[in-house]
Amino acid sequence: MTQTAGAALEVMRSSFAFKTLLLSRVGSRPRVYAAPTASSLAGPDPVTNMTSTHLRADSNDSSVSVVIVSWNTRDLLRDCLYSVNQQTRLRHEIVVVDNASSDGSAEMVEREFPEVILLINRDNRGFAIANNQGIRATSGYYVLLLNPDTVILDGAIDKMVRWLDEHPGVGCAGCQILETETEIQRTCFSDPGPFNLLLMETALHRVLHDWPLFCRPAYGQWDRRTERDVDVVHGMFMLTSRLVIEQVGLLDEDFFVYSEEADWCRRIRKSGYRCAFTPVARVLHRDGGGNSTIQSTTRMFVQFQKSRLLYVQKYYGVAGRTAARFILFCSMFARWTLFGAMSCITRDVESRTRSRLGRATLRFLLSGAEPTS
Repeated sequence: MTQTAGAALEVMRSSFAFKTLLLSRVGSRPRVYAAPTASSLAGPDPVTNMTSTHLRADSNDSSVSVVIVSWNTRDLLRDCLYSVNQQTRLRHEIVVVDNASSDGSAEMVEREFPEVILLINRDNRGFAIANNQGIRATSGYYVLLLNPDTVILDGAIDKMVRWLDEHPGVGCAGCQILETETEIQRTCFSDPGPFNLLLMETALHRVLHDWPLFCRPAYGQWDRRTERDVDVVHGMFMLTSRLVIEQVGLLDEDFFVYSEEADWCRRIRKSGYRCAFTPVARVLHRDGGGNSTIQSTTRMFVQFQKSRLLYVQKYYGVAGRTAARFILFCSMFARWTLFGAMSCITRDVESRTRSRLGRATLRFLLSGAEPTS
C-alpha cells in the first residue's frame, strides 16, 4: 500500500465529522435482509418485491448505486466503503451482498455502515448471482459493480458518472486501475474466444507482445493512459445504467465467477452500445487484486477454466468448446508435468502449486470433478 493511499484511508477512518454525517442521514437500524434462496429467484424477490427481470426504482432514487459482493473481505470492504462515501459527492446508495462470510464482514457493515443496504446469503452463491441480487435492490439510474478490494481515489465515481453521461453511446465503462501509486494495472481485454485462449495458454501474447495479432488478448501495446473502446471492461469496476440493464438483462448466472463480465459486455455491444475505458478517473486495486478469491486458490483456478469453457460454448458452439477443451488439456498437462518435475528437483513451492493446479484442472476436464477448496 502506498503512503498516499494509506494516509487517505487513515483520514477516512478517523474523521468523526464524516461518521457523524453518515449516521445523521439514516435511522438507527441498518437495512439488512436475508437474501433470497436459489429457488425463489425465479419468482418475486423477497427483497425487492419484483420479479427477477425487473429492477427496483422508487421516488428516492439515487444518482448512482454501488453494488459490492463480498466474501471474507472484512477489512478490505471497510476501507472500500469508507472511500466510496468519502470520495463521492453525488447522491448515492451502496448495496453490499455478503456471500456467507465467516470473518464478520456482515456484522462489520451492520455496525459501522448503517446506511448500507446489506443482503446476506446463507451460502457462497458466486459473483454473478450475488451481483444480480444487489442490482435488483438498487434505485440509482447509474449502477456500478465494484470489488471490495478497491479504494476510490479523487472522486472517481463522480468523474465516471459525468463521463458516461457525456457519452450516451457507451453502455459500460471502466476507469484507470492502479496497483501502486505509479503502476497502472492492465485492465480490460478482448473477446476471450478460442484463438485468444490459444495465445494466452501458449504465452504467445507475452513473447510476441510487439506484434498486434499476438498481443490482442490483453491489448498488450496499450498503456491504459488513453481512452479507447474495448471488448470487455474488467468486473472490478463496471459502470453502466439502468436503461442498458433493462435492455440487455442481468448477469448470466451460469457463471459462478469469472467470464461473467465478458458475457455481459458482449451482450451490451450486441445491443448497439460501446464498452469503453477512460483514464479520467482512478481507483486503487489493493495489492493488485486477487484478495477476494485467493482464499480458495485451487477451486477458483478451476472455476476460471470452467467459466472460459462456458463462454466459448455460448458464443462459439460445440466446435469452439471442443477446440478450447483441447487447448486447455494440452496446457494443463504441460503445467502438471513440467512444474511437477521442476518441483521435485528444486523443491520450489510455487512450482508445486502450479503443478497441483494443472492436475486439478485435468481432473475437471476429464471427469467434471470440481475441487471444493
